[in-house]
Amino acid sequence: LSFVTCGSVVKLLNVRHNVRLHSHDVRYGSGSGQQSVTGVTTVEDSNSYWSVRGTSNNLCQRGTPVRCGQTIRLTHVNTGRNLHSHYFASPLSSNQEVSAFGEEGEGDSLDEWTVLCGGRVWERDEAVRFQHAATDGLLSVTGEQYGRPIHGQREVHAMPTANQHNYWKAMEGVFMKPSESPGARDNGSPLHTEF
Repeated sequence: LSFVTCGSVVKLLNVRHNVRLHSHDVRYGSGSGQQSVTGVTTVEDSNSYWSVRGTSNNLCQRGTPVRCGQTIRLTHVNTGRNLHSHYFASPLSSNQEVSAFGEEGEGDSLDEWTVLCGGRVWERDEAVRFQHAATDGLLSVTGEQYGRPIHGQREVHAMPTANQHNYWKAMEGVFMKPSESPGARDNGSPLHTEF
């Protein structure tokens, strides 16, 4: 499967800083006080899995390729909160805060991100950008590191400028295949790559 599909569960690597998008039940001590989102260097960490989903207005059938320009939600698998941004300052760089928000995959319209990529669909081996639909900020890492209790993790934030800090690639995960027969109710069987 050479593209990313709805219903897939993936790890997202920031290409420039070589960290994976991560969240955990630790809240920001500043800004919104919502669940923190960071970048981690470890490859094997179950807190770096995100599920690719449609939005409440724009459903995305399991196994359908994500189109370039499509708006999606990224739901943190272990806590059920969505990747989220808003006009709070991020703790280290004072860019725009990115947090994880909502309960059981349902938050609000600030959980929506547009996939910016080159062709028709989000290719697996392509570095893409995620643009926050409400504020236009691009999901980024610029390298600032946290101290305790999340020592060494990088700040994830959103910034207005398109640059090398906001390219992400889908790495490890379970990619849902499109169903063989278009009429099938349960479309998509998991394709395991590596865990």
